Amino acid sequence: MSRVRRLSSSPVVIGALAVALVALGFGLYWFQPWKLWTNATVSESVPRAVTVTPTTGPTDGPTAPAEPAAPRTVATGSLISHEHSTSGTVRVLELDDGSRVLRLEGLDTSDGPDLKVWLSDAPVREGKAGWHVFDDGAYISLGDLKGNKGDQNYRLPAGIDLNTYRSVSIWCDRFDVSFGAAALKEA
Repeated sequence: MSRVRRLSSSPVVIGALAVALVALGFGLYWFQPWKLWTNATVSESVPRAVTVTPTTGPTDGPTAPAEPAAPRTVATGSLISHEHSTSGTVRVLELDDGSRVLRLEGLDTSDGPDLKVWLSDAPVREGKAGWHVFDDGAYISLGDLKGNKGDQNYRLPAGIDLNTYRSVSIWCDRFDVSFGAAALKEA
């Protein structure tokens, strides 16, 4: 038997190959390196609440919705880069029905595994000092990032105090790191 054939049938070699394949599979699942080359663009329009025009007296049919009012901007911010190059603007909009929406506009960041949009009480810091601060205190997840590029809306839960939650982070929950963040300033 040839030396190569004996080596390839050795239990040590077979075990090492099995461990290497499991490690490769785990690494692909955990890091998802293909996301370095993928993009998901979202183009949501500015939300508007529809109000119903009240009527007095009998009507012949359903009440027609009134023209929705333009939302009022209550806070703004500009995204800065952290772990990955990130740019765009953030606005908190108040609709005429009193509900509020966080809007990302012109977002441009890397795609990544398990990205979330967070409101946080943490200060926005530039550089590596800002990468890991957003899960240190209070934060509210607004859900999964819909796409790594474009314009998108996230409904804010009722009663959120924007004096407490003064920053927004594009947060990678898998690696506990901010891709980018914005400090919110009253508009």
